[in-house]
Amino acid sequence: MFMKKYNIAILGATGAVGQEFLNLIEERKFPFAELRLLASSRSAGKKIDFMGKTYTVEEATEDSFNGIDIALFAGGSASKTFAPAAVKAGAVVIDNSSTFRMDPEVPLIVPEVNPEAIQRHKGIIANPNCSTIIMVMALKPLYDLAKIRRIVVSTYQAVSGGGKEAMAELAQQVEDIVAGREVQANILPGASLKKHYQIAFNLIPQIDIFKDNLYTKEEMKMIDETKKIMEDDAMRITATTVRVPVYRSHAESVNVEFEKDVDVEAARKALAAFPGVILNDDPDVQAYPMPLYTSGKDDVEVGRLRKDYSTDHALNFWVCGDQIRKGAALNALQIAEYMIEHNAI
Repeated sequence: MFMKKYNIAILGATGAVGQEFLNLIEERKFPFAELRLLASSRSAGKKIDFMGKTYTVEEATEDSFNGIDIALFAGGSASKTFAPAAVKAGAVVIDNSSTFRMDPEVPLIVPEVNPEAIQRHKGIIANPNCSTIIMVMALKPLYDLAKIRRIVVSTYQAVSGGGKEAMAELAQQVEDIVAGREVQANILPGASLKKHYQIAFNLIPQIDIFKDNLYTKEEMKMIDETKKIMEDDAMRITATTVRVPVYRSHAESVNVEFEKDVDVEAARKALAAFPGVILNDDPDVQAYPMPLYTSGKDDVEVGRLRKDYSTDHALNFWVCGDQIRKGAALNALQIAEYMIEHNAI
């Protein structure tokens, strides 16, 4: 499919998203010539075996991007420092952090939803928040049937969204509970926060910090990013984001109100036909999406689709997706693939 090969850098190569970038580059036969693995000084020197070759992780500096065509940034505060340096060196940066998402100069892209916005980039393209990506994948085919007026979303977000340490903490807490030991909580809802709570056999209705409007930062990301991606500031959105004791894959309960009536059957057809979405919805055989079964998968699954009888022109649905794949690494790689296919790089 691809002829030319590209020099690729991965910033944050040793984290969960960085590792997923490597898995996907191999799986999707991404056309790379050189691969440069970058991380903080803490991880520099680590060896990573990849596609029959051993790579040494280098410490990221502002000079790390010379000769690089595509820089895949796994996320975190390093983006602010290194994205401008990478662009200056001539690379296109596809960034998974929240740093540039709401910058009016930076396109915020889900390739199946708004690929046309890619051409407006000035060196940096932002990857949306994982929960936002999973939701807009289901919203776009419905929005194409009728304009959306209002969205109410509640999320059930896996601990891996909080990093490797959050996954390890869940495993340790379950082990301690089973063994009758005292449970320690040091990570969730956020390592830098004053208080921490047990996540094993519990739910935590806080992801990220609280803002002045009493929403969390994660909730505001979903609201603001969805409007930007769909290019519709008139859409009214409210979100509640919740951390759940699941390793991988986020789930979301979504209520959508349209400007006119949308037939459930038409909605089913639109979702089933949309690239990257699988309609998994058959109550007769108890078929519906679940995080356990969307983990490790590329597609987002939608089910429990039904009319909302409490108001006019509204539908409910349930959506699940692997937030490390489609919610992060896969989406970023698909942006790069789209650019290559359309000679935009």
